[in-house]
Amino acid sequence: MAVEIHTGCQLTYVFGINHALLRYTIFIIQFISKVSVMRTKLIAILVLCFVAVGISVVSINSFANIKRDDPKPSATPTKSTPKVAATAYDDGVFDLIEFDGKRLERPDSEWKKLLTPVQFAILRQAATEAPYTGALTDNHEDGTYYCAACGLALFRSKAKFESGTGWPSFYEPIYKKNVIEKEDRTLPGEDRTEVLCARCRSHIGHVFDDGPQPTGLRYCMNSAALKFKKQ
Repeated sequence: MAVEIHTGCQLTYVFGINHALLRYTIFIIQFISKVSVMRTKLIAILVLCFVAVGISVVSINSFANIKRDDPKPSATPTKSTPKVAATAYDDGVFDLIEFDGKRLERPDSEWKKLLTPVQFAILRQAATEAPYTGALTDNHEDGTYYCAACGLALFRSKAKFESGTGWPSFYEPIYKKNVIEKEDRTLPGEDRTEVLCARCRSHIGHVFDDGPQPTGLRYCMNSAALKFKKQ
């Protein structure tokens, strides 16, 4: 009987220990679980904090760069350069190339704005200036003569000669393609050959067959229709 009581006590004692261990184990598991959840939340919070800090740093740097790129007011005010309207002959490049076939066309209303009244009358209406009145009639400098309307090269100074007519005269153009020759019957009973600029079709003068060698031609031009540039 004593043995049974002793054995029962042992069983009760063992059962109590096992029960306590079970409860302790459950507590440990629950604690670990809570710690894991808290750790996960903590990690998430830390990640969000790092992201927020990174965005703030990028925004601050971007703002600083924008401010750095802003133009700073100068202590010395700068003067603005006024725009100068291009003259008619600035359309040309003033080189010695042969005409490339590209026409320049403008309405008369625009030509009137670009040319002087005398130039417009001669270049666009085929008028003729009075003899010995042109600025280039007695010009003997070395250089090139260009169309006063578009700047296409027309004659070299080496082809210029004294014709005694009162107009600048040349025995040949710089390139045959740079001028156009067409029949002119505007004067009654007289057939002439008109000379036009190949690019803009402006009237330059007339050509006659009473010139010197080597061509025997006399390109009788209007000074106002030409633009001279020294070599």
